[in-house]
Amino acid sequence: MDKIFIIGSNSFSGATFSDYALKNGAHVTGISRSKESNNVFLPYKSNEQSNFNFHLLDINKNLKEIIELINEIKPAYVINFAAQSMVGESWLRPTDWFMTNVVSTINLHDELRMCDFLKRYVHISTPEVYGSCDGFVDENFPFNPSTPYAVSRAAADMSLRTFHDEYKFPVVTTRAANVYGPGQQLYRIIPRTILYILLGKKIQLHGGGSSTRSFIHMNDVSRATWQIMHKGKIGHTYHISTNEIISIRELVESICVKLNVKFKNHIDVVGERAGKDSAYQLKSAKLRDEMNWQEEITLDQGLNECISWVTKNLDILKKEVFDYQHKP
Repeated sequence: MDKIFIIGSNSFSGATFSDYALKNGAHVTGISRSKESNNVFLPYKSNEQSNFNFHLLDINKNLKEIIELINEIKPAYVINFAAQSMVGESWLRPTDWFMTNVVSTINLHDELRMCDFLKRYVHISTPEVYGSCDGFVDENFPFNPSTPYAVSRAAADMSLRTFHDEYKFPVVTTRAANVYGPGQQLYRIIPRTILYILLGKKIQLHGGGSSTRSFIHMNDVSRATWQIMHKGKIGHTYHISTNEIISIRELVESICVKLNVKFKNHIDVVGERAGKDSAYQLKSAKLRDEMNWQEEITLDQGLNECISWVTKNLDILKKEVFDYQHKP
């Protein structure tokens, strides 16, 4: 039985991966700075809870307790999903992003490097570190961050390179395309669009929705992360992505078609966000070749799942806060 320690287990990615790990027989300890939210956002709640333990801990405030817990449990794997992750909002209070994503994260790494029981530390990074990409890029593409959020993530990634080189710290890094799926936070584009249409509200389409993204189902990402956790080459980075590129406008149009509503009746075009990158296109050949991984859920199938999830839980979701709530 794998002992896994998940930092940020209440995040969408962390909660979905926790569920996947439990289904694969792991013993999971999860920590988050936020209390466990409504069960509709926590798929691991449907699993046998004897193999999952949750602790309310914040890497900014409780590092000592976190390290004590890790030394007590002695997990073979630590996976870090925790980060201040909103791009546009990072311009408003950039020091909060640098405190969490750089200072506290590097303090965590400096403690973890002394844990000799650790087989791999899986660092969940972001393609934002590359800036806007023209064409598909591989894991060696130069960093060119364009927002405080992206700069903060790039700084931690660069620090980890030095920790691996100097201390042989057993880090493997992942950068996934835009993740989505049932249980995602309501301020993200897919659940927000579905929810707003069902409630008769209009969606703000920044810059007319011209930016392009690759959307990948979180279940496919969890499966890839599980394989990377076990077999990823120490010191290496792996992209997790599909080759299907779609504009935000096309994405919203697809949802409108599925819900049988007119696109023009449900959107307001507003100005683009500061520093927003126009495109992320990630090559994932390394993951596919080394791990024999490939995505299993198409965007069309995934959107149907998300619509079903929102529809099924509409009475609960419409009472939730729709917008991002910042926590320092």
